[in-house]
Amino acid sequence: MIFENLPTAPRSEELLDKAFSRAARAGNAKGGLEAQQSMLTVAVNITSDNLENVVTAWPDFDYIDPFYYDLADAIVDVDELRQSLSEVTWASRQIEELGREYQSKLRKTDPETARKHRKQAFARIADIIDEIKADLRAVGDARDQLKDLPDIRPDEPAIVIAGYPNVGKSSFVNHVTRASNEIAEYPFTTRGVQVGHLERDHIRYQLIDTPGLLDRPEDERNDIERQAAGALEHLADTVLFFVDAAGDCGYPLDVQLELRDAVLDRFADRDIPVLTICNKSDRSTDVEADAYMSLTEEEGVDDVLDLAIEAVGYEPELPSRDA
Repeated sequence: MIFENLPTAPRSEELLDKAFSRAARAGNAKGGLEAQQSMLTVAVNITSDNLENVVTAWPDFDYIDPFYYDLADAIVDVDELRQSLSEVTWASRQIEELGREYQSKLRKTDPETARKHRKQAFARIADIIDEIKADLRAVGDARDQLKDLPDIRPDEPAIVIAGYPNVGKSSFVNHVTRASNEIAEYPFTTRGVQVGHLERDHIRYQLIDTPGLLDRPEDERNDIERQAAGALEHLADTVLFFVDAAGDCGYPLDVQLELRDAVLDRFADRDIPVLTICNKSDRSTDVEADAYMSLTEEEGVDDVLDLAIEAVGYEPELPSRDA
């Protein structure tokens, strides 16, 4: 997952303490003019390099998959994050330029004057870092929020599972993936997202159950949940919408079908198939559906999976054999 290995962004106070304490040790190892030059070099390199590393560790949002862009934007506001990263880049370059300016001054003076110039440089470095104090905090907070997103891979075919709670979505994912799934927390919902994997004909499929996103009407979701649900439009290759015709889930069938129609509308523009799956068919089949199954009786489950994979229609790209 593209955000999981992002480094921790240093707080401004931590960065300055690290830079100036190491600079002091470097100066103590030398004397006279050389000590001041060494201290300035160390302080400039540590601050500038650390700031640059904060920025370059992040992916370029102009080129990441739209799914991850929209998901990140739902959580942290990508425009604000990019502005903070831009400010950190500015600070890194300003400190580099400052280092060149003061090293030139140190070469042309005596040790005592050099010490004064070096102290001036340290004060200006501290001022620059202080200017981006809030930006470093914002980048660090964004990193903390994004690093634990579930490992969903946009380059692998994805089957999204939708429907009201208690209609058998999670049980289906567990059953067809033989419980080889992971449960991770979205930062914007208290409920976990299940990601299961299965392999068919050497192709790995993702089955994604997203509680809190596609399990209730849109007007009951908050703004962040609506944005995150929109991100799924970039990911899904097909959607299985589960209904419980018997109503044992606690929601009347007509209410379930209203949500199904809303999901159909959401994915229609991208021409993504939405299949209606009637679970608990041992209790009732009183609904028009694309497939019927009973997880408790283990009837029709493989047929549903076959139908989903056929709807995905995934064909891996084969290497070219150009002569």
